[in-house]
Amino acid sequence: MNELKDKISRLDSTRMPVHVAMIMDGNGRWAKKQGFMRSDGHAEGVSTVHRVTKLSSDLGIKYLTLYAFSTENWNRPDDEVATLMYLIGWAIERELPELLRNNVRIHLIGDIERIPEDARKRLFDARDATAHCTGLQLNMCLSYSSRWEIADAARKIARKAAAGEITPDEISEDLFASNLATAGMPDPDLLIRTGGEERISNYLLWQIAYSELYFTPVLWPDFSDEDYVDAIISFQNRERRFGKTSEQVQNED
Repeated sequence: MNELKDKISRLDSTRMPVHVAMIMDGNGRWAKKQGFMRSDGHAEGVSTVHRVTKLSSDLGIKYLTLYAFSTENWNRPDDEVATLMYLIGWAIERELPELLRNNVRIHLIGDIERIPEDARKRLFDARDATAHCTGLQLNMCLSYSSRWEIADAARKIARKAAAGEITPDEISEDLFASNLATAGMPDPDLLIRTGGEERISNYLLWQIAYSELYFTPVLWPDFSDEDYVDAIISFQNRERRFGKTSEQVQNED
């Protein structure tokens, strides 16, 4: 606890990321190392979600986006998918009272209609129950992939063009972004991936154009508050140039 407090004290409150995205990788490998079933790893990962959500809220981060279940994950064994769907519904219902106490608003991103009815209802109930909250926005990406999202945005724009609402010349980066699932949100400042892999895995491809990427070998169930703060410290030690020179950035500062 003292180590965590020390690390938090080193954070620059003026340079906190507004939006943090996470790829929560390593549940299955964690379970295998422990001699457990893969489902046990997913269940343990729920505790990590609880902790990172609480710490994000305490640190004043405005948006936390979690890659909870990808469209590609539907290809996993049926029993694992069923377990994940149960855990998602169970976890959101269990966490709802604390989310409300911490003023956290739930937002759902993805092809949610593919989620089984029981889990979908619990997710919608949590979303509706927290709609009035004004603190951290917790974006849960479920049945989500970035290519699905980009294709869906293209379809929306094509329908508007076909209806004569816009012309092709009016299609800009801003217009395209306004048709994504993250419309109205700032792009992630920091993307964290646990589990040792160093790839993006079809996640927020449009939105992370200028995000700082942080990869850690720590498996998701072992990802601690201290590990999270380490990622933010790394973020704060980087110079974000957005195409400019270091001299330009320093002069602006």
